[in-house]
Amino acid sequence: MPARSRHDLVRAGIAHVDFIEGMAKGMAVLESFDTERQRLNATLTAERAGITRAAARRHLLTLAHLGYLETDGSYFWLSSKVLRFSGSYLASARLPRAIQPTLNRLALQARLAFSGVVLDRDEVVIVARSGAERGAAESGAQRIIAYGVHLGARLPAHATSTGRVLLAALSRAQLASWMKGRSFARLTPLTRTEPRELRATIEQVRRQDWCLASEEHELGVHALAVPVRNAAGVTVAALNAVSSPQRVSAHALQGELLPLLQEAAHELRPLV
Repeated sequence: MPARSRHDLVRAGIAHVDFIEGMAKGMAVLESFDTERQRLNATLTAERAGITRAAARRHLLTLAHLGYLETDGSYFWLSSKVLRFSGSYLASARLPRAIQPTLNRLALQARLAFSGVVLDRDEVVIVARSGAERGAAESGAQRIIAYGVHLGARLPAHATSTGRVLLAALSRAQLASWMKGRSFARLTPLTRTEPRELRATIEQVRRQDWCLASEEHELGVHALAVPVRNAAGVTVAALNAVSSPQRVSAHALQGELLPLLQEAAHELRPLV
């Protein structure tokens, strides 16, 4: 994480004197590890965290000493201790606990995978998840494989149904600021990456209040999402359902699942 200017800190709502630069750098080092780079050395960490190699080395060694990283002497990787943060969040945060029973019910009803998702900068994070799994042989329930994601997974907001729903909840000024200077990765041949086209898509989502994304994040996956609003009308999350084209067509997913998702989101309103 590069050093932040006074202007950046003021915009973030914190005084410069209250900002702990060392802590920010340490968190940037932890955030440097992801699904693309599970093992990092000091040089790679410095590049990804925006700090010097010497600072990266000190932070890596300190985090390893504290038990948050493991190392072979040259490369470092996350240890299971980092799960303390996610475990505490899932056990104490109101949103995942409020959404989970609804996701369980939807999965049983539709025999599809459902998720509750929040926005974090340029990614969405799955904070609750449920899918219909094969039970005993006599149950006849179909196993649903939902594009290889899991609780806590982070996905690019621009290419996902939930990301577009959550971006549509931003004001137009906030959306313009979010899009400014960003480049959007093409994850499949169908991913929309041209800024003007993406902005038009998000505006359409804003008008219709739901989003269907077909094979833009991963080939063979349709995803349908709706916003979840609290009692004050503020969007706090998104609900989505995923299916393969072989199981349910995009048209059928919209026709059959959209009312179900919208009703679930309405029921959640007083709970989130």
